[in-house]
Amino acid sequence: MRKLSAALCFGLLATVALPAQADEVAVLDWRAALMETDVAQRSMNQLRNRLASQQQEAESLGQELQRMQQRLQQQGESMTETERRTTMQEFQQKGQRFEQLRQEIGQARQQSEQQFLQEAEPKLDQAVQQVIDRHGVEVLVEPNGVLHSERELQNLTAEVTEILNTLY
Repeated sequence: MRKLSAALCFGLLATVALPAQADEVAVLDWRAALMETDVAQRSMNQLRNRLASQQQEAESLGQELQRMQQRLQQQGESMTETERRTTMQEFQQKGQRFEQLRQEIGQARQQSEQQFLQEAEPKLDQAVQQVIDRHGVEVLVEPNGVLHSERELQNLTAEVTEILNTLY
């Protein structure tokens, strides 16, 4: 009888303890938390402004390349050999410039993001630790890392963003 009582008490205790452990698991999308901060938004706007002329040139070239391609497809056979060759050369030159601009813009974005992440990492660590301490989180996972959960996990992303905004 004593063993049965102990087993029932243990089972009841385990049932009560499970929900408490489940609250110690939370989700954090740290990239979203960082990118939603005021400083990240300002940084992105500065980058957009810095790259605006290159972006505009790339968009213009892209449209021009599409028009040239359509012209070659529609009128290519009726063009003279010289006209077709000249148009193809111009198309290739503009295509190379478009690709160069695309790479420059991508590289500038990547460098800017990398610099921002390096500067933000200590503040992110500090904000995450504050939230972990506040909520008693033992396991913190990224949203994409959760394969299955029986219940909605607490998402701390917005709270981390809030704290990051106060740290800048």
